Amino acid sequence: MVALDTVWPADSIEFCPHESASDIFVCGTYRLEQPLADTQVHTDDNKVDFDPTARKQSQVRRGKCLVLQVTEDRAVSQIQEISLPAVLDQKWCHTSRTASPVLGIADSEGNITLHEWHKEERQLKTFQSVSCATSDVLCLSLDWSTRRYPTNNHGSLVVSLSNGSLCVLNPDSTGNLTIVNRWRAHDYEPWIAAWNYWDTSIVYSGGDDLTMKGWDVRQNFIQPIFTNKRFNAGVTTIQSHPHIEYLIAVGSYDNSVCIFDTRKPLVPLVQGDVGGGAWRVKWHPSPSRKEDLLVASMHDGFKVARAHNGEHASWEVVKRFDDHKSLAYGADWSFAPPGVDGETLIGSCSFYDHMLHLWSS
Repeated sequence: MVALDTVWPADSIEFCPHESASDIFVCGTYRLEQPLADTQVHTDDNKVDFDPTARKQSQVRRGKCLVLQVTEDRAVSQIQEISLPAVLDQKWCHTSRTASPVLGIADSEGNITLHEWHKEERQLKTFQSVSCATSDVLCLSLDWSTRRYPTNNHGSLVVSLSNGSLCVLNPDSTGNLTIVNRWRAHDYEPWIAAWNYWDTSIVYSGGDDLTMKGWDVRQNFIQPIFTNKRFNAGVTTIQSHPHIEYLIAVGSYDNSVCIFDTRKPLVPLVQGDVGGGAWRVKWHPSPSRKEDLLVASMHDGFKVARAHNGEHASWEVVKRFDDHKSLAYGADWSFAPPGVDGETLIGSCSFYDHMLHLWSS
């Protein structure tokens, strides 16, 4: 088990899925300078909670993308640091074996930056920045469309913005991403936007207005294809299952994760208690462990749950990781082969104690 001080508060972990760089992962950080008391959120235990949309003229959000390598003995080594506005989310594009790995980063000043991994030089190089909104709007999340069907080129991106909007970016003839659609999707912050990996004309979004919505990017965006208002708190995270068609995992501030069949998106197949608000959910990358779901549970650490979705649907937490002493935000599975113990490496990070841990399940 490995621990690393990220210096600045950490909120995002993403392992590279490309087989040539499966030992590489990134950690995103978020530092709020000159915080003002009236923009902070106080919890019941009188601790100040993370509110990424709080903004005053005098506030500056800074961030870094830490590029890290897992060594042969499963230790961690930092190999690069990229300075940016505060990092809210990061995702690697799933590309074919012959294409270079590409990382997309969503930041606090309305930008998506794209970075290509150069294997020989062992570093990321920025090759494009796209302004999705004015600098007072935060890019809250992003997702690539190519998880199920990797390509030689970049896929499409969906991005959620703190002003309630979503936007879709497609590659143009030169390979650069351009915004092709932008629409008002939620009344409050849409914390998450995610593709249906099996049908990339469909996008899902969830927001602080206690709703999850589905959108068909081939249609106009006057109304969603469905709206689920049956949540008790804001919807924070959504991920389409990379190995089981029609399944999505959806997390909320209400301490639960729901598994939905996308053909019946109003009633969950399974609902599991995760003890704290679910900031991120990640399905296991291997089809042999397709029932395993990694959950970052904010005030209640990190968990691996087993969601049985068959005739007898069930939910079981099979592992907990409680070494973090602050808000559990970033988590991901490694795409590298399992260790000699048969377990998959996991990276997790937490906010106020600015810690990163490697563990396994």
